Amino acid sequence: MNVSWLQTIKGVVTVRIRGDQQEMLVNEATGTGIRLWSIRRTSNGELECELSVGDFFRLRPFLKRTSCRMHVVARRGLPFWLNRLERRKFFAAGLFLFMAGMYLLSSLVWNIEVKGNMKLTEEQVLLAARQEGIYPFQWSFRLDDADVLSKNLVRKLPGAAWVGVQQHGTKIIIEVVENTVPEPLPLYSPRHLIASVDAVVTEVKAEAGRPVVSKNKKVKRGDILISGTIGAGENTQTVVAKGQVKGLVWHEYAISSPLAQKTKVYTGSSKTRWHLLIGDRTLQISGYGKPSFEKYESVKIQEQLSWRGWSLPLGRVKERLMEMREDTRTRSEEEAIALGLLQAKADIVSKEGADAKIVDQNILHQKTENGKVYMKVFFEVEQSIIEEMPLVQMQGE
Repeated sequence: MNVSWLQTIKGVVTVRIRGDQQEMLVNEATGTGIRLWSIRRTSNGELECELSVGDFFRLRPFLKRTSCRMHVVARRGLPFWLNRLERRKFFAAGLFLFMAGMYLLSSLVWNIEVKGNMKLTEEQVLLAARQEGIYPFQWSFRLDDADVLSKNLVRKLPGAAWVGVQQHGTKIIIEVVENTVPEPLPLYSPRHLIASVDAVVTEVKAEAGRPVVSKNKKVKRGDILISGTIGAGENTQTVVAKGQVKGLVWHEYAISSPLAQKTKVYTGSSKTRWHLLIGDRTLQISGYGKPSFEKYESVKIQEQLSWRGWSLPLGRVKERLMEMREDTRTRSEEEAIALGLLQAKADIVSKEGADAKIVDQNILHQKTENGKVYMKVFFEVEQSIIEEMPLVQMQGE
């Protein structure tokens, strides 16, 4: 027979009965309404059973009449737990205070995270949230429902199409979806496309306007490449010149490339420090003192406590100090030259665009001194050479 939850609340006693009239004791007891269950024989010939605390005291008269003796083996249930707890008052008080403190700490708002804002600043969102009662160390049960908070924040934040408020433990996440406003199309006025640098033309593609130059022609900065004026005489019109003109341009670079390179190397030695995390503050609790090595790099790993899906404002931070050293790697002169040229080419592409193509290079001067290779290099680059010039400006000249 299984013990019900009601019997557990009242208390259950497991006893062993020894004597020659054990069967008579059981029969007389059960005949008067005393409930015995889980009755079994032990290897010593004793009778073991379970009964409630109330029936335990009612069983004593039957023990005397049958000359049996009873020994308590185990006690369980609420009365015995309360009795043990009463003997440990300080432990019970500490446990209660701990649980109360955990509940109070988990009921506070510790962190607020803003997501999705592009045009609205985080300060604007947090200010509007504070006006709705959302701020650190606020009681979470004092906040309105998430739907109410979302509607109020949308009204307070200009340009917000939707605002979502979610609570994850002690953290509140405010997600903002801003109105999508199409960018106004640029207003074009009639214009020429002119040369931005001196170059030799390699390609001309005119989408609108009249091409003035052709392939292999030399142009100077300011020369018209694609004219915005078409037609002749009374049929002359001005348009927005569009198209693409590429040309060969020379770029001069003064390059200095070191023959030695410093690299960071980890030795494998490390020291660990532990910090207690309370809210957004930390308190070091172990690993005091300076490490035995001089140069090191610090790496921190944060671990947050959670309880039933709630993130608690308590945790720990593991800080690992890893020893490192700087090694110097010596390059050959050829390696230093190749690295310098590569960096110069990367600079050209970043300035002139991904379409820029380096056609040729010419090292005019090279010397090695003071641990560096110095070069003067010309790069021949095929790139876009167009620049806009409004026709209004020309008419005014």
